[in-house]
Amino acid sequence: MKIHRWKQGAISVLAATALIAGCTSQPANQTGSDTSAKGNTLVIASLTDPDSLDMHKTSWLSMENSLIYEPLLTRDATGKLHPRLAEKYEISQDGKVWTFTLRKDVRYHSGDPMTAASVKDSFDRLLAISPVKGLAGPIEKVEATDEHTLKVHFSQPFAPFVNVIVGGLVSPLDAKKAKELGDGFSDNPSATGPIIFDKRERGASLTYKKNPDYNWGPEYATNKGPLQVDSIMFRLMKDDDTRLMEFKKGTVHVLYDAPPNSVAELETLPGVKIEKVMDVGNKYIAFNNKHPLFSDVRLRKAVALSVDRDPLVQVALNGFGKPVYGPLAPTIYGYSEAIESKAKQLYTRDLGKAKQLLAEAGWTDSNGDGIVDKDGKPLSVEMLVSQEPAFQRAVQILQSQLKEAGIDMKISVQEMTTIKDRISKKSYDMALMYYGWFDADILYLIFEKSNSTSRTHYNSPELDVLLNKGRLEMNEQARLKVYEDAQEILLNDLPWVPLWVSETVIATRGVKGFTVNPYTQGITLHDVTLEK
Repeated sequence: MKIHRWKQGAISVLAATALIAGCTSQPANQTGSDTSAKGNTLVIASLTDPDSLDMHKTSWLSMENSLIYEPLLTRDATGKLHPRLAEKYEISQDGKVWTFTLRKDVRYHSGDPMTAASVKDSFDRLLAISPVKGLAGPIEKVEATDEHTLKVHFSQPFAPFVNVIVGGLVSPLDAKKAKELGDGFSDNPSATGPIIFDKRERGASLTYKKNPDYNWGPEYATNKGPLQVDSIMFRLMKDDDTRLMEFKKGTVHVLYDAPPNSVAELETLPGVKIEKVMDVGNKYIAFNNKHPLFSDVRLRKAVALSVDRDPLVQVALNGFGKPVYGPLAPTIYGYSEAIESKAKQLYTRDLGKAKQLLAEAGWTDSNGDGIVDKDGKPLSVEMLVSQEPAFQRAVQILQSQLKEAGIDMKISVQEMTTIKDRISKKSYDMALMYYGWFDADILYLIFEKSNSTSRTHYNSPELDVLLNKGRLEMNEQARLKVYEDAQEILLNDLPWVPLWVSETVIATRGVKGFTVNPYTQGITLHDVTLEK
Protein backbone atom coordinates (compact mmCIF):
# COMPACT_ATOMS: atom_id res chain seq x y z
CA MET A 1 0.00 0.00 0.00
CA LYS A 2 1.27 3.48 -0.82
CA ILE A 3 0.38 6.90 0.52
CA HIS A 4 -0.47 9.46 -2.13
CA ARG A 5 0.71 12.90 -1.13
CA TRP A 6 -0.89 15.52 -3.39
CA LYS A 7 -2.38 16.95 -0.23
CA GLN A 8 -3.34 20.59 0.12
CA GLY A 9 -2.57 22.73 3.10
CA ALA A 10 -0.72 25.84 4.14
CA ILE A 11 2.35 24.02 5.40
CA SER A 12 5.65 25.87 5.49
CA VAL A 13 8.47 24.39 3.47
CA LEU A 14 12.17 23.80 3.74
CA ALA A 15 14.71 25.89 1.88
CA ALA A 16 18.41 25.38 1.87
CA THR A 17 20.02 28.17 3.84
CA ALA A 18 22.49 29.96 5.10
CA LEU A 19 26.01 29.63 6.33
CA ILE A 20 28.31 31.05 3.69
CA ALA A 21 28.29 34.57 2.32
CA GLY A 22 29.41 35.07 -1.26
CA CYS A 23 33.03 36.06 -1.78
CA THR A 24 34.09 38.88 -4.06
CA SER A 25 37.25 39.45 -6.00
CA GLN A 26 36.82 43.11 -6.84
CA PRO A 27 34.88 46.12 -5.52
CA ALA A 28 31.20 46.33 -6.35
CA ASN A 29 30.34 48.49 -9.32
CA GLN A 30 28.46 51.33 -7.70
CA THR A 31 28.22 53.80 -10.53
CA GLY A 32 25.68 51.98 -12.67
CA SER A 33 27.53 53.12 -15.81
CA ASP A 34 27.79 49.72 -17.49
CA THR A 35 25.29 47.65 -15.54
CA SER A 36 22.15 49.76 -15.74
CA ALA A 37 18.77 48.62 -17.00
CA LYS A 38 18.99 48.13 -20.75
CA GLY A 39 16.32 46.96 -23.13
CA ASN A 40 14.10 44.22 -21.83
CA THR A 41 16.32 43.35 -18.84
CA LEU A 42 14.95 43.04 -15.32
CA VAL A 43 17.55 44.53 -12.95
CA ILE A 44 17.57 43.51 -9.28
CA ALA A 45 19.71 45.19 -6.64
CA SER A 46 21.45 42.41 -4.77
CA LEU A 47 23.37 42.16 -1.50
CA THR A 48 24.76 38.68 -2.14
CA ASP A 49 27.56 37.67 -4.48
CA PRO A 50 27.22 33.86 -4.46
CA ASP A 51 30.31 31.84 -3.68
CA SER A 52 29.25 29.34 -6.35
CA LEU A 53 26.49 28.88 -8.90
CA ASP A 54 26.85 25.12 -8.48
CA MET A 55 24.20 24.23 -5.90
CA HIS A 56 26.13 21.12 -4.89
CA LYS A 57 29.15 23.19 -3.86
CA THR A 58 27.47 25.88 -1.80
CA SER A 59 25.64 25.91 1.50
CA TRP A 60 23.80 29.12 0.65
CA LEU A 61 20.98 29.04 -1.88
CA SER A 62 19.73 32.55 -2.57
CA MET A 63 17.79 34.04 -5.45
CA GLU A 64 21.09 34.90 -7.15
CA ASN A 65 22.16 31.28 -7.58
CA SER A 66 18.93 29.29 -7.28
CA LEU A 67 16.65 30.56 -10.05
CA ILE A 68 18.23 28.34 -12.68
CA TYR A 69 17.20 25.28 -10.66
CA GLU A 70 13.68 23.87 -10.31
CA PRO A 71 12.35 21.50 -7.63
CA LEU A 72 10.49 18.25 -8.12
CA LEU A 73 7.61 19.70 -6.06
CA THR A 74 6.66 23.23 -5.08
CA ARG A 75 4.03 25.30 -3.30
CA ASP A 76 2.04 28.27 -4.46
CA ALA A 77 1.54 31.50 -2.54
CA THR A 78 -1.18 29.88 -0.40
CA GLY A 79 0.96 26.91 0.60
CA LYS A 80 -0.80 24.43 -1.69
CA LEU A 81 1.51 21.70 -2.96
CA HIS A 82 2.01 21.52 -6.72
CA PRO A 83 3.89 19.26 -9.12
CA ARG A 84 6.94 20.76 -10.82
CA LEU A 85 9.49 18.52 -12.44
CA ALA A 86 7.68 15.56 -10.93
CA GLU A 87 4.08 14.99 -12.03
CA LYS A 88 3.30 13.07 -8.85
CA TYR A 89 4.90 11.20 -5.99
CA GLU A 90 4.13 8.39 -3.59
CA ILE A 91 5.52 7.25 -0.27
CA SER A 92 5.71 3.59 0.71
CA GLN A 93 3.75 2.44 3.72
CA ASP A 94 6.92 2.16 5.82
CA GLY A 95 7.96 5.69 4.80
CA LYS A 96 11.32 4.56 3.42
CA VAL A 97 10.76 4.74 -0.34
CA TRP A 98 9.66 7.86 -2.21
CA THR A 99 8.67 7.31 -5.84
CA PHE A 100 8.54 10.21 -8.32
CA THR A 101 6.99 10.19 -11.77
CA LEU A 102 8.89 12.80 -13.78
CA ARG A 103 7.63 15.08 -16.53
CA LYS A 104 8.53 13.95 -20.02
CA ASP A 105 8.97 17.37 -21.67
CA VAL A 106 11.82 18.86 -19.65
CA ARG A 107 15.30 19.61 -21.01
CA TYR A 108 18.43 20.91 -19.39
CA HIS A 109 20.04 24.10 -20.64
CA SER A 110 22.51 21.91 -22.53
CA GLY A 111 19.62 20.53 -24.58
CA ASP A 112 19.78 17.05 -23.07
CA PRO A 113 16.46 15.63 -21.83
CA MET A 114 15.79 15.30 -18.12
CA THR A 115 15.32 11.61 -17.38
CA ALA A 116 15.13 9.55 -14.22
CA ALA A 117 18.72 8.43 -14.89
CA SER A 118 19.95 12.03 -15.10
CA VAL A 119 18.10 12.99 -11.91
CA LYS A 120 19.64 9.97 -10.19
CA ASP A 121 23.07 11.20 -11.29
CA SER A 122 22.27 14.60 -9.82
CA PHE A 123 21.26 13.02 -6.50
CA ASP A 124 24.41 10.90 -6.47
CA ARG A 125 26.58 13.95 -7.08
CA LEU A 126 24.88 15.89 -4.29
CA LEU A 127 25.36 13.02 -1.85
CA ALA A 128 29.02 12.77 -2.84
CA ILE A 129 30.13 16.41 -2.67
CA SER A 130 27.57 18.75 -1.10
CA PRO A 131 28.61 20.37 2.18
CA VAL A 132 24.97 20.19 3.30
CA LYS A 133 24.15 16.72 1.99
CA GLY A 134 23.07 15.64 5.48
CA LEU A 135 20.01 17.85 5.16
CA ALA A 136 18.65 15.50 2.50
CA GLY A 137 18.18 12.82 5.13
CA PRO A 138 19.41 9.23 5.49
CA ILE A 139 19.32 8.33 1.78
CA GLU A 140 20.60 4.81 1.10
CA LYS A 141 20.35 4.85 -2.67
CA VAL A 142 18.56 6.45 -5.60
CA GLU A 143 17.47 4.40 -8.58
CA ALA A 144 15.89 5.03 -11.97
CA THR A 145 13.45 2.18 -12.50
CA ASP A 146 12.48 3.37 -15.97
CA GLU A 147 13.01 6.47 -18.10
CA HIS A 148 10.68 8.64 -16.04
CA THR A 149 10.40 6.91 -12.64
CA LEU A 150 12.76 7.70 -9.80
CA LYS A 151 12.91 5.98 -6.43
CA VAL A 152 14.66 7.44 -3.40
CA HIS A 153 15.40 4.86 -0.69
CA PHE A 154 15.97 5.87 2.93
CA SER A 155 17.43 3.77 5.72
CA GLN A 156 14.59 5.04 7.91
CA PRO A 157 11.55 7.27 7.38
CA PHE A 158 12.43 10.92 6.86
CA ALA A 159 9.36 13.12 7.30
CA PRO A 160 11.01 16.47 6.41
CA PHE A 161 11.90 15.28 2.91
CA VAL A 162 8.92 16.92 1.20
CA ASN A 163 10.12 20.24 2.55
CA VAL A 164 13.69 19.51 1.49
CA ILE A 165 12.36 18.99 -2.04
CA VAL A 166 10.24 22.12 -2.14
CA GLY A 167 13.12 24.17 -0.77
CA GLY A 168 15.27 23.17 -3.72
CA LEU A 169 18.12 21.33 -2.02
CA VAL A 170 17.70 18.27 -4.24
CA SER A 171 16.62 20.07 -7.41
CA PRO A 172 18.05 18.32 -10.48
CA LEU A 173 21.09 19.79 -12.15
CA ASP A 174 22.77 18.69 -15.37
CA ALA A 175 25.19 16.13 -13.91
CA LYS A 176 26.54 15.22 -17.35
CA LYS A 177 27.53 18.83 -18.01
CA ALA A 178 28.95 19.09 -14.49
CA LYS A 179 31.18 16.09 -15.13
CA GLU A 180 32.37 17.54 -18.43
CA LEU A 181 33.19 20.97 -16.98
CA GLY A 182 34.57 19.88 -13.61
CA ASP A 183 35.28 22.93 -11.45
CA GLY A 184 34.16 25.13 -14.35
CA PHE A 185 30.55 24.14 -13.70
CA SER A 186 30.55 26.51 -10.71
CA ASP A 187 30.64 29.47 -13.09
CA ASN A 188 28.74 27.93 -16.00
CA PRO A 189 25.94 25.81 -14.55
CA SER A 190 23.20 23.95 -16.38
CA ALA A 191 19.79 23.00 -15.00
CA THR A 192 16.15 23.19 -16.13
CA GLY A 193 15.00 26.67 -15.08
CA PRO A 194 13.50 29.51 -17.14
CA ILE A 195 16.82 31.37 -17.14
CA ILE A 196 20.25 30.35 -18.43
CA PHE A 197 23.59 31.60 -17.15
CA ASP A 198 24.99 34.37 -19.34
CA LYS A 199 27.89 36.20 -17.69
CA ARG A 200 29.34 37.22 -14.37
CA GLU A 201 31.46 40.12 -13.20
CA ARG A 202 32.69 39.14 -9.77
CA GLY A 203 31.70 41.69 -7.19
CA ALA A 204 29.61 43.66 -9.69
CA SER A 205 26.89 41.75 -11.52
CA LEU A 206 25.45 38.39 -12.45
CA THR A 207 23.38 38.07 -15.63
CA TYR A 208 21.07 35.34 -16.89
CA LYS A 209 19.20 35.20 -20.20
CA LYS A 210 15.81 33.62 -20.72
CA ASN A 211 15.56 30.01 -21.77
CA PRO A 212 13.83 30.17 -25.19
CA ASP A 213 12.88 26.47 -25.07
CA TYR A 214 11.21 26.64 -21.68
CA ASN A 215 7.56 25.52 -21.63
CA TRP A 216 7.05 23.71 -18.32
CA GLY A 217 6.16 26.59 -16.00
CA PRO A 218 4.33 25.96 -12.72
CA GLU A 219 0.58 25.46 -12.57
CA TYR A 220 0.05 28.67 -10.62
CA ALA A 221 1.80 30.85 -13.25
CA THR A 222 -0.26 32.33 -16.07
CA ASN A 223 2.73 32.15 -18.42
CA LYS A 224 4.17 28.63 -18.59
CA GLY A 225 6.47 29.32 -21.52
CA PRO A 226 9.63 31.44 -21.96
CA LEU A 227 9.93 34.52 -19.78
CA GLN A 228 8.54 37.79 -21.05
CA VAL A 229 11.80 39.58 -20.24
CA ASP A 230 14.96 38.82 -22.19
CA SER A 231 17.35 38.71 -19.27
CA ILE A 232 17.75 39.08 -15.51
CA MET A 233 20.62 41.06 -14.03
CA PHE A 234 21.60 41.00 -10.37
CA ARG A 235 23.66 44.05 -9.49
CA LEU A 236 25.75 43.71 -6.36
CA MET A 237 25.47 46.87 -4.28
CA LYS A 238 26.14 46.53 -0.57
CA ASP A 239 25.93 50.22 0.27
CA ASP A 240 22.36 51.26 1.12
CA ASP A 241 22.78 54.82 -0.16
CA THR A 242 23.99 53.54 -3.53
CA ARG A 243 21.17 51.04 -3.80
CA LEU A 244 18.59 53.73 -3.08
CA MET A 245 20.17 56.16 -5.53
CA GLU A 246 20.19 53.61 -8.36
CA PHE A 247 16.59 52.62 -7.66
CA LYS A 248 15.47 56.25 -7.72
CA LYS A 249 17.37 56.82 -10.98
CA GLY A 250 15.52 53.92 -12.58
CA THR A 251 18.64 51.84 -13.27
CA VAL A 252 17.26 49.20 -10.88
CA HIS A 253 13.74 47.75 -11.07
CA VAL A 254 13.75 45.69 -7.87
CA LEU A 255 15.21 46.81 -4.56
CA TYR A 256 15.30 43.57 -2.62
CA ASP A 257 15.67 43.81 1.16
CA ALA A 258 15.12 47.56 1.12
CA PRO A 259 16.74 49.39 4.05
CA PRO A 260 14.08 49.70 6.79
CA ASN A 261 14.72 53.39 7.32
CA SER A 262 14.04 54.12 3.63
CA VAL A 263 10.67 52.40 3.28
CA ALA A 264 8.58 55.44 4.26
CA GLU A 265 10.32 57.50 1.57
CA LEU A 266 10.02 54.73 -1.02
CA GLU A 267 6.28 54.51 -0.44
CA THR A 268 5.92 58.16 -1.51
CA LEU A 269 7.68 57.71 -4.86
CA PRO A 270 5.43 57.54 -7.94
CA GLY A 271 4.95 54.04 -9.33
CA VAL A 272 6.71 52.28 -6.48
CA LYS A 273 5.13 49.11 -5.10
CA ILE A 274 6.09 47.65 -1.74
CA GLU A 275 5.87 43.94 -0.93
CA LYS A 276 6.65 42.46 2.48
CA VAL A 277 7.53 38.87 3.27
CA MET A 278 8.08 37.44 6.75
CA ASP A 279 11.34 35.52 7.04
CA VAL A 280 11.44 31.82 7.84
CA GLY A 281 13.69 31.90 10.85
CA ASN A 282 14.60 33.62 14.08
CA LYS A 283 17.32 35.95 15.25
CA TYR A 284 18.47 34.81 18.67
CA ILE A 285 21.09 35.02 21.40
CA ALA A 286 23.20 31.88 21.35
CA PHE A 287 24.68 31.02 24.74
CA ASN A 288 27.79 28.94 25.13
CA ASN A 289 26.15 26.40 27.40
CA LYS A 290 29.58 24.94 28.23
CA HIS A 291 30.76 28.30 29.60
CA PRO A 292 31.01 28.33 33.42
CA LEU A 293 28.53 31.22 33.53
CA PHE A 294 25.90 29.95 31.12
CA SER A 295 26.02 26.35 32.24
CA ASP A 296 23.80 27.78 35.00
CA VAL A 297 20.23 27.99 33.66
CA ARG A 298 19.48 30.80 36.10
CA LEU A 299 21.87 33.12 34.28
CA ARG A 300 20.42 32.15 30.91
CA LYS A 301 16.92 32.93 32.15
CA ALA A 302 18.09 36.18 33.75
CA VAL A 303 19.39 37.34 30.38
CA ALA A 304 16.10 36.39 28.72
CA LEU A 305 14.09 38.29 31.33
CA SER A 306 16.29 41.36 30.80
CA VAL A 307 15.36 41.60 27.12
CA ASP A 308 12.56 43.80 25.81
CA ARG A 309 11.96 42.69 22.23
CA ASP A 310 9.68 45.54 21.17
CA PRO A 311 12.48 48.15 20.89
CA LEU A 312 14.56 45.64 18.96
CA VAL A 313 11.84 45.46 16.32
CA GLN A 314 10.71 49.07 16.38
CA VAL A 315 14.16 50.68 16.52
CA ALA A 316 16.65 48.20 15.08
CA LEU A 317 14.26 47.07 12.31
CA ASN A 318 12.13 50.21 11.97
CA GLY A 319 9.12 48.03 12.75
CA PHE A 320 9.72 45.51 9.96
CA GLY A 321 9.63 42.36 12.03
CA LYS A 322 7.85 40.60 14.85
CA PRO A 323 8.98 39.71 18.38
CA VAL A 324 9.41 35.97 18.91
CA TYR A 325 9.64 34.25 22.27
CA GLY A 326 9.46 30.57 21.31
CA PRO A 327 11.88 28.41 19.30
CA LEU A 328 10.07 28.60 15.94
CA ALA A 329 8.93 31.53 13.84
CA PRO A 330 5.27 31.58 12.68
CA THR A 331 6.40 30.83 9.12
CA ILE A 332 7.95 27.47 10.05
CA TYR A 333 6.24 24.09 9.93
CA GLY A 334 5.91 22.99 13.55
CA TYR A 335 5.18 26.44 14.95
CA SER A 336 2.74 26.27 17.84
CA GLU A 337 0.65 29.20 19.05
CA ALA A 338 0.36 27.49 22.43
CA ILE A 339 4.14 27.26 22.76
CA GLU A 340 4.62 30.86 21.67
CA SER A 341 2.01 32.04 24.18
CA LYS A 342 3.66 30.09 26.99
CA ALA A 343 7.10 31.40 26.03
CA LYS A 344 5.80 34.96 26.05
CA GLN A 345 4.36 34.47 29.53
CA LEU A 346 7.63 33.01 30.79
CA TYR A 347 10.08 35.41 29.21
CA THR A 348 8.47 38.80 28.73
CA ARG A 349 10.82 41.33 30.27
CA ASP A 350 10.78 41.33 34.06
CA LEU A 351 13.83 42.98 35.63
CA GLY A 352 12.70 42.01 39.12
CA LYS A 353 12.72 38.31 38.24
CA ALA A 354 15.99 38.69 36.36
CA LYS A 355 17.71 40.22 39.38
CA GLN A 356 16.17 37.59 41.65
CA LEU A 357 17.62 34.79 39.52
CA LEU A 358 21.01 36.47 39.49
CA ALA A 359 20.90 36.78 43.27
CA GLU A 360 19.97 33.10 43.62
CA ALA A 361 23.06 32.30 41.57
CA GLY A 362 25.17 34.45 43.89
CA TRP A 363 25.34 37.63 41.81
CA THR A 364 24.49 40.85 43.65
CA ASP A 365 25.55 44.48 43.36
CA SER A 366 27.73 44.66 46.46
CA ASN A 367 29.40 48.00 45.68
CA GLY A 368 26.47 49.94 44.22
CA ASP A 369 28.02 50.47 40.78
CA GLY A 370 25.00 49.02 38.99
CA ILE A 371 26.76 45.81 37.92
CA VAL A 372 26.23 42.62 39.89
CA ASP A 373 29.31 40.85 41.18
CA LYS A 374 30.34 37.60 42.80
CA ASP A 375 33.49 36.93 44.81
CA GLY A 376 34.65 40.43 43.92
CA LYS A 377 34.28 39.94 40.16
CA PRO A 378 31.66 41.85 38.13
CA LEU A 379 29.34 39.92 35.81
CA SER A 380 30.91 40.88 32.49
CA VAL A 381 30.15 38.95 29.30
CA GLU A 382 31.03 39.33 25.63
CA MET A 383 28.50 39.36 22.81
CA LEU A 384 29.78 38.47 19.34
CA VAL A 385 27.93 40.23 16.53
CA SER A 386 28.36 40.55 12.78
CA GLN A 387 28.63 43.81 10.84
CA GLU A 388 25.04 43.57 9.56
CA PRO A 389 23.46 47.01 10.25
CA ALA A 390 20.27 45.75 11.95
CA PHE A 391 22.35 43.50 14.21
CA GLN A 392 24.56 46.45 15.08
CA ARG A 393 21.54 48.50 16.14
CA ALA A 394 20.01 45.58 18.03
CA VAL A 395 23.12 44.76 20.02
CA GLN A 396 23.39 48.34 21.28
CA ILE A 397 19.85 48.06 22.61
CA LEU A 398 20.60 44.68 24.19
CA GLN A 399 23.67 46.10 25.88
CA SER A 400 21.58 48.83 27.50
CA GLN A 401 18.83 46.42 28.55
CA LEU A 402 21.20 43.94 30.17
CA LYS A 403 22.96 46.73 32.03
CA GLU A 404 19.65 47.61 33.69
CA ALA A 405 19.64 44.08 35.12
CA GLY A 406 23.20 44.50 36.35
CA ILE A 407 24.97 42.63 33.52
CA ASP A 408 27.95 44.29 31.83
CA MET A 409 27.80 43.18 28.19
CA LYS A 410 30.80 43.94 25.98
CA ILE A 411 30.19 44.11 22.22
CA SER A 412 32.66 42.41 19.88
CA VAL A 413 32.04 43.06 16.18
CA GLN A 414 33.47 40.28 14.02
CA GLU A 415 33.19 38.81 10.54
CA MET A 416 30.63 36.00 10.50
CA THR A 417 33.35 33.49 9.55
CA THR A 418 35.25 34.47 12.71
CA ILE A 419 32.11 34.21 14.82
CA LYS A 420 31.35 30.74 13.54
CA ASP A 421 34.93 29.66 14.11
CA ARG A 422 34.89 30.89 17.69
CA ILE A 423 31.53 29.22 18.30
CA SER A 424 32.84 25.92 16.95
CA LYS A 425 35.79 26.15 19.35
CA LYS A 426 33.55 27.12 22.29
CA SER A 427 35.58 30.32 22.57
CA TYR A 428 32.69 32.70 23.23
CA ASP A 429 30.15 33.78 25.85
CA MET A 430 27.17 34.83 23.72
CA ALA A 431 26.58 35.57 20.04
CA LEU A 432 23.77 37.28 18.15
CA MET A 433 22.87 34.67 15.54
CA TYR A 434 20.17 33.64 13.11
CA TYR A 435 18.79 30.63 11.31
CA GLY A 436 16.59 30.24 8.29
CA TRP A 437 14.56 27.11 7.68
CA PHE A 438 11.01 26.04 6.84
CA ASP A 439 10.70 22.91 8.93
CA ALA A 440 10.91 22.17 12.65
CA ASP A 441 13.72 19.78 11.75
CA ILE A 442 15.91 22.87 12.17
CA LEU A 443 15.83 22.04 15.89
CA TYR A 444 17.53 18.72 15.11
CA LEU A 445 20.20 20.54 13.13
CA ILE A 446 20.82 23.05 15.92
CA PHE A 447 20.51 20.93 19.06
CA GLU A 448 20.79 17.20 18.40
CA LYS A 449 24.02 15.79 19.86
CA SER A 450 25.31 14.22 16.61
CA ASN A 451 25.50 17.58 14.83
CA SER A 452 28.91 19.25 14.86
CA THR A 453 27.59 22.70 13.93
CA SER A 454 25.90 23.48 17.26
CA ARG A 455 25.61 27.18 17.98
CA THR A 456 24.88 26.63 21.71
CA HIS A 457 26.80 23.47 22.77
CA TYR A 458 23.72 22.33 24.63
CA ASN A 459 22.58 18.76 24.82
CA SER A 460 19.57 17.03 26.33
CA PRO A 461 19.10 13.27 25.90
CA GLU A 462 15.35 13.75 26.30
CA LEU A 463 15.33 16.38 23.55
CA ASP A 464 17.46 14.18 21.27
CA VAL A 465 14.89 11.40 21.49
CA LEU A 466 12.11 13.75 20.41
CA LEU A 467 14.09 15.40 17.61
CA ASN A 468 14.96 12.01 16.14
CA LYS A 469 11.35 10.92 16.51
CA GLY A 470 10.21 14.04 14.66
CA ARG A 471 12.25 12.98 11.65
CA LEU A 472 10.69 9.51 11.62
CA GLU A 473 7.04 10.39 12.27
CA MET A 474 5.15 10.39 8.96
CA ASN A 475 1.77 11.24 10.49
CA GLU A 476 1.49 15.01 10.35
CA GLN A 477 -0.53 15.58 13.53
CA ALA A 478 1.61 13.18 15.53
CA ARG A 479 4.73 14.90 14.22
CA LEU A 480 3.45 18.32 15.28
CA LYS A 481 2.85 16.96 18.79
CA VAL A 482 6.44 15.69 18.92
CA TYR A 483 7.73 19.17 18.16
CA GLU A 484 5.47 20.75 20.75
CA ASP A 485 7.01 18.44 23.35
CA ALA A 486 10.50 19.27 22.09
CA GLN A 487 9.83 22.98 22.34
CA GLU A 488 8.60 22.55 25.93
CA ILE A 489 12.06 21.25 26.83
CA LEU A 490 13.71 24.21 25.14
CA LEU A 491 11.45 26.61 27.05
CA ASN A 492 12.43 25.04 30.35
CA ASP A 493 16.17 24.71 29.68
CA LEU A 494 16.47 27.87 27.56
CA PRO A 495 19.80 27.20 25.79
CA TRP A 496 19.19 30.31 23.67
CA VAL A 497 17.00 33.41 23.64
CA PRO A 498 14.79 33.81 20.53
CA LEU A 499 14.37 37.51 19.74
CA TRP A 500 12.61 38.36 16.50
CA VAL A 501 11.65 37.31 13.00
CA SER A 502 12.47 39.88 10.34
CA GLU A 503 10.25 41.11 7.55
CA THR A 504 11.91 41.48 4.16
CA VAL A 505 10.75 44.52 2.21
CA ILE A 506 10.92 44.53 -1.60
CA ALA A 507 10.38 47.72 -3.56
CA THR A 508 9.65 47.56 -7.30
CA ARG A 509 9.11 50.16 -9.97
CA GLY A 510 8.47 49.77 -13.68
CA VAL A 511 7.60 46.11 -13.21
CA LYS A 512 4.37 44.12 -13.44
CA GLY A 513 3.80 40.57 -12.23
CA PHE A 514 6.71 40.45 -9.78
CA THR A 515 5.87 38.38 -6.69
CA VAL A 516 7.66 36.70 -3.80
CA ASN A 517 6.37 33.36 -2.58
CA PRO A 518 5.96 33.48 1.23
CA TYR A 519 6.31 29.71 1.49
CA THR A 520 9.50 29.25 -0.52
CA GLN A 521 10.82 32.82 -0.17
CA GLY A 522 11.61 32.62 -3.89
CA ILE A 523 10.80 35.22 -6.54
CA THR A 524 8.44 34.22 -9.35
CA LEU A 525 9.60 35.43 -12.77
CA HIS A 526 7.17 33.75 -15.14
CA ASP A 527 4.63 36.58 -15.35
CA VAL A 528 7.05 39.51 -15.01
CA THR A 529 6.88 42.25 -17.63
CA LEU A 530 8.58 45.64 -17.77
CA GLU A 531 6.49 48.74 -18.17
CA LYS A 532 7.32 50.74 -21.26
